Amino acid sequence: MITTLEGIFRALPLSKSETGTSLRPVTVKQLSKATQPHTDAEWIVDGNEIGQVTLVAHVISIQIQATNRVFWLDDGTGRIEARCWVDSTDAEDEKWTGIVENTYVRVTGGLKMFGNKRYVNALHIRPIKDPHEIFYHILDSITTNLILERGPPTNAGGQTQGTFGKSAYMTESHGIDMGQYADLPPLQRNILKVLVENPTETGHDVEAVMRSLRITDRGQVVVRTAIEELVNQGHAFSTDDEMHFRASVG
Repeated sequence: MITTLEGIFRALPLSKSETGTSLRPVTVKQLSKATQPHTDAEWIVDGNEIGQVTLVAHVISIQIQATNRVFWLDDGTGRIEARCWVDSTDAEDEKWTGIVENTYVRVTGGLKMFGNKRYVNALHIRPIKDPHEIFYHILDSITTNLILERGPPTNAGGQTQGTFGKSAYMTESHGIDMGQYADLPPLQRNILKVLVENPTETGHDVEAVMRSLRITDRGQVVVRTAIEELVNQGHAFSTDDEMHFRASVG
């Protein structure tokens, strides 16, 4: 059982099908350091499997071929090739508008390797029109990596940021010692902390827990699985509608 403060998704890994539909912001350096246990396995970045990736980079050069376009990209952390397959239709030509050398683009696709050379198999590529998107992507990549590595951020008091504030209509917390849950994965501990410190008569649903922990929609399956594990272990229970949950303490 995981006992150290590891990331949300490391605590409860995504299944192969879920990984394939996930989208993670990355840098070129992360892709260059990615590992693959075998040719049919998912790529792993910093200990976590990745599916689709998105990156923002400067277009160094463009090579136009009959069946594809090859973009040589540089994001400041490294360089990588992005390859986009094309056809000869007019509609296909329209999507390249604004994508020229010495501009920034956002590329979405999957990491591939051919002949010991890594490249991004680009499913979508578009020009960057707002320069703030470049800096946003850098921060998004850093934030995602830190959450996966360390779990959701906490404040000076050790509480997960974004938890619900106290209300006169909420039952007061009974001062439960969270140390008794030290053997649980970090995500399950954080979920229990939300349920314990912010009790309600009806309990919290999955979306409420996600908002409290500031987890995006991408993590819904992971959070739901963690709650089910807590229920199976007797640490939480579902209320009348089986969509809301409360901690099994009082």
